[in-house]
Amino acid sequence: MKLEVQNVSYTYAHTRGYKPSAQANTKAGIKANTKTDIKANTKADALVLNDVSFSISSGEMIAFLGKNGAGKTTLLRIIPSFLTPLSGDILVDEVSVRSMSLHDKAKAIAYIPQFSQTAFAYTVKESVLMGRSPYISMFSRPSKQDEKRAFEILDELGILDLAGRPTNEISGGERQLVLIARALMQDAKLLILDEPTSFLDYSNQLLVLEKTMELTRKGYACLYSTHNPDLALAYSTRVLAMDKGRIAFSVKPAELEGSDALSSIYKRPLMVERTHTGRLICVPQ
Repeated sequence: MKLEVQNVSYTYAHTRGYKPSAQANTKAGIKANTKTDIKANTKADALVLNDVSFSISSGEMIAFLGKNGAGKTTLLRIIPSFLTPLSGDILVDEVSVRSMSLHDKAKAIAYIPQFSQTAFAYTVKESVLMGRSPYISMFSRPSKQDEKRAFEILDELGILDLAGRPTNEISGGERQLVLIARALMQDAKLLILDEPTSFLDYSNQLLVLEKTMELTRKGYACLYSTHNPDLALAYSTRVLAMDKGRIAFSVKPAELEGSDALSSIYKRPLMVERTHTGRLICVPQ
């Protein structure tokens, strides 16, 4: 599996009925989406994403870093087509997501939100089985094989004992693992996690990212955003830093050792150092 993000730009203005002016587009160096014929608005010309490109393949785990408003969540929501880019394209195995049906996208890309709550007390097993929705018709039920697969996934993630528990009676970390299990039931090989460690205690933060990292060793590709540089350095094959809607740099964690590169992202003196145990950490100067 290979995902390619090609020259993606985005402004919330064009989804509200505005189109960046020709002057703004020329300055930004992008070509506007010609599908919408809407008037220019100077205030709306600010780009949330500006000509973003990167790729990820099976076995990789990319951690996105950046201050609030850098464009991380917007980018992660554009990939599964929750948002439509102003320009550029998203390719999955060389096929544009624009040409893919909703079912085909669901089979290729699984999006795991940072928080999910339901008014109904579904059990963990029932919640995980919902991941089979792209494969069954509206009035059909999951098969015995689907149920077997659900139990296998829960076992892989270490939460098989929760199968019969209501999802509103388990911890935040366990609920996040249930969302990952549901995503795995889609059989999608690309997992997108938007701030998966938000609202979790430190132990559950490590648990969720440890399990996610294990999935990459089984051939999955994982993208996730975080506000914690230490987690990004420990749980990724590549760190992608964003600043004002652009990719500032994309490097392997080890390449940041002894570097102050994160200083330009967070606008304060920072240095990446290696502890005596061999772990990389971000240290304020």
